[in-house]
Amino acid sequence: MDAVEATASSRGGVPLAELVQALGGQLEGCAARRVQRLAALADADEHGLSFVAHPRYQAQLQASRAGAVIASPALAPQVLQRPDPPPGGWAAWVVPDPYATFAAVTRWWRAHVQPRPAWRGVHPSAWIDPGARVDAEAHVGPFAVIEAGATVEAGAEIGAHAHVQARAHVGPGTRLGAHVVLGYDCRIGARGIVHGGTVIGADGFGFAPVPHEGGRRWDKIEQLGAVRIGDDVEIGANCCIDRGALGDTVLEDGVKLDNLIQIGHNVRVGRHTAMAGCVGIAGSARIGAFCTLGGGAIVLGHLELADHVHISAASVVMRSILQPGQYSGIFPIDDNRAWEKNAATLRQLHALRERLKVLERRTAP
Repeated sequence: MDAVEATASSRGGVPLAELVQALGGQLEGCAARRVQRLAALADADEHGLSFVAHPRYQAQLQASRAGAVIASPALAPQVLQRPDPPPGGWAAWVVPDPYATFAAVTRWWRAHVQPRPAWRGVHPSAWIDPGARVDAEAHVGPFAVIEAGATVEAGAEIGAHAHVQARAHVGPGTRLGAHVVLGYDCRIGARGIVHGGTVIGADGFGFAPVPHEGGRRWDKIEQLGAVRIGDDVEIGANCCIDRGALGDTVLEDGVKLDNLIQIGHNVRVGRHTAMAGCVGIAGSARIGAFCTLGGGAIVLGHLELADHVHISAASVVMRSILQPGQYSGIFPIDDNRAWEKNAATLRQLHALRERLKVLERRTAP
């Protein structure tokens, strides 16, 4: 049993009615149902809360033992009519958008049920420079370092061994995980989450080629900019966001980054853009707002993506994309519909080649 489940179980679970009252919607079926854990349909028992967001999951719903299920009005009757109900019957939490409500439930659960770190305030082992400003309502974990001129706002949490360098700024309610580095002069806004091991503000990859002994060596170009991150940004574990060479690298409000992502120097990422794991954005690229990049996608340097551009996983963007849409491929990237047609043709290329050879033999003099 994990910590979330154990905490809820220790007090008999959370009344489902309390969740519905806090987050909205309508409760049908067993109004007395209590929830001890959140779980997928396949894993839930009568004490679990799950959700079903699409009719294609009806088979999983019918087989599920989840005591309570978040569902749309169309699917709610199927929640309540499942066979072999537990004592008191099934419960349906009816909302217009089950997935969005489940996301809200996870946030509520973390805030109200999941244990918080044992340390509150400033841990005795943390080192805070006298010239730093740490709000009385901020929390600084074991062996964290806050350098001179840095600011940590109210409600922020600095995890164990995290390092907030000189003149850096952590906005209110933002959480930096263990071993996070926020480089000098870098800023992150309010309500951000940065998971463990991420480095914000390392030097960008800037070197000048200089002739040397029949070849060339690489002389460092100092990276004199910073990183500016907006509000409500979440950055996964072990990401690297490089500081700008002269201007700043910028992540606007609401950006979401998965783990192991590289953002090069002077990149700008528009608001509410999301990137899956192992994406790489080369220096000085401009990514628009409301874009998505699938896992392992690459955007070459100095290119531009318009707003509402969606890049499929493992695609390589080798030219600017100035029209919204979905784009895929590496040979080369193209509008998704055109790429799918070309990919289907490519699979037939060998057969077409053999047919062409037969025709050439027949028509040869």
